[in-house]
Amino acid sequence: MATRRQIVRYIVEQIADVYDRRESEAIARIILCERLSLDYSHLLADYDAECQIDDLESIVADLQQARPLQHILGKAEFCGLTFEVDSSTLIPRPETEELVELVARYCRADAHILDVGCGSGAIAIALAHRLPAATLTAIDISEGALAVARRNGERNGVDVTFLQCDALGDISSLGTFDVVVSNPPYIPLSAKAAMHRNVVDYEPHTALFVADNDPLLFYRRIAENGQKILRSGAILAFEIYEEFAADVVSLLERLGYIEPTIVRDANDKDRIVWARWQ
Repeated sequence: MATRRQIVRYIVEQIADVYDRRESEAIARIILCERLSLDYSHLLADYDAECQIDDLESIVADLQQARPLQHILGKAEFCGLTFEVDSSTLIPRPETEELVELVARYCRADAHILDVGCGSGAIAIALAHRLPAATLTAIDISEGALAVARRNGERNGVDVTFLQCDALGDISSLGTFDVVVSNPPYIPLSAKAAMHRNVVDYEPHTALFVADNDPLLFYRRIAENGQKILRSGAILAFEIYEEFAADVVSLLERLGYIEPTIVRDANDKDRIVWARWQ
């Protein structure tokens, strides 16, 4: 029987062609924590203890094919909550937590909030958890994603209304809102070749990519819908592709939004643009 240390070393060696050493070690330790039901400190406290992971070879085989660890485990952590994820949804990223924090900081506690393109439901559910008096509606065009989102809402014990709806269409029938928040598709197709296999091969392209000739498509349509559904003084908040920050600001100014503001994330990248409706 191998020790925890030996299993970590084995995983790192087996996936060296897919991930760098630091990321490989982090992945290996997460696997041990999950399969041994340990937190990180207890894993390291007895790093040479013997253990057995029955599905180790299957996990390694998946990792060698660049399958995301979150898909292997069937879950991802976001804003302190646990979310089911699969190939129909994007894996929630830590950067998006900063979008949740901004909205929670600037909106009323009892706000009516719309999440456009909700995917796994991470943003809407995290906001519902942070703002229990708020009313949350979340839309997505993918029924597969919505099925995952609904299960995540139940899993995390929050009340969010999930609806199938096309963000590029007219969504004025949804009502009026104090906040519209969105992490829409924003990566130009031309950037796909430089991205890691674990994203390109396993996450939904419709939630990731936009055509190079119209990269602001989703921002423009959501902001135009916002003109119809946002109350006076309401918030519109986007996660953005850093190269388009100034363009999104200009777009919102042309559409009549007040003082669009760029927010840099913890990695010092332009990550959020937000503004208020007049």
